[in-house]
Amino acid sequence: MIWPRKARRELAIDIPVWERLQADWPCLRGLSELESGLMRELIAGFLTSKTVSGAQGLEPDDDMRLAIAAQACLPILHLGLAHYDDFVEIVVHPGAFLVRRQLTDEDGLVHEFEDILAGEAMEGGPVVLSWDDIRPQIAVLDAPQQPPSNIVIHEFVHKLDMADGEASGCPPMPATLKKRWKTTLFEALDGFASQLDAIEAAIPADIDPESDAADAFYEHLPLDPYAATDEAEFFAVAAEAFFVRPDDFQKSFPALYDCFSIYFRQDPVTRMG
Repeated sequence: MIWPRKARRELAIDIPVWERLQADWPCLRGLSELESGLMRELIAGFLTSKTVSGAQGLEPDDDMRLAIAAQACLPILHLGLAHYDDFVEIVVHPGAFLVRRQLTDEDGLVHEFEDILAGEAMEGGPVVLSWDDIRPQIAVLDAPQQPPSNIVIHEFVHKLDMADGEASGCPPMPATLKKRWKTTLFEALDGFASQLDAIEAAIPADIDPESDAADAFYEHLPLDPYAATDEAEFFAVAAEAFFVRPDDFQKSFPALYDCFSIYFRQDPVTRMG
């Protein structure tokens, strides 16, 4: 299956391809016939308007492009592909990748360090992904529940957030929703941060909070601890849960679920129930 850029109008994602995507990715299941048709159009448009390229020797094949495109299009199902107009390229690394950072402290000293990332969305630039952090989710065909995270949704939600500038946790939306959104999201973040503080305070001093030995202390949190980083990361991590674990997310954050449902124009709990 090839997507030549010159053949945009003839491009189509046929029903067998779409059904295979739904089988591989539980978050795509439960869509109505109308929504499935819209998703197929969005995926086709995404793959003809974006370039999916590899890094570090990786050569993305058609299945990889389809997997990324389908998950990237789920948040914009009822928003439209124009929400991704500020970038063209998606770069896929075989695994986690290093990014060199510079940080200037309060005294004006510049510190350089390296981040190990599974994904990154750059303002006005490409989305960068680790295939190793996407691929394991394909093996959930017979799993009783959704995978706990989704790096593709996470990074493309950051792109939605960046549509009006730096990511802030509040993407462009009608003023009638924005005030409610900010209040609800910030309250949810504060509550989650308090939960995380209580858990970290309970971890014995001889256990590194960043080690595997501390995982048991975090397992009852409704979101990954990374969500407490700031408003932008809270939005992205929460959006992952909204799409891949909607029942759990609604139970933990009912008011925020309602805001997300209005913004994305989707109700994953009803769809996947």
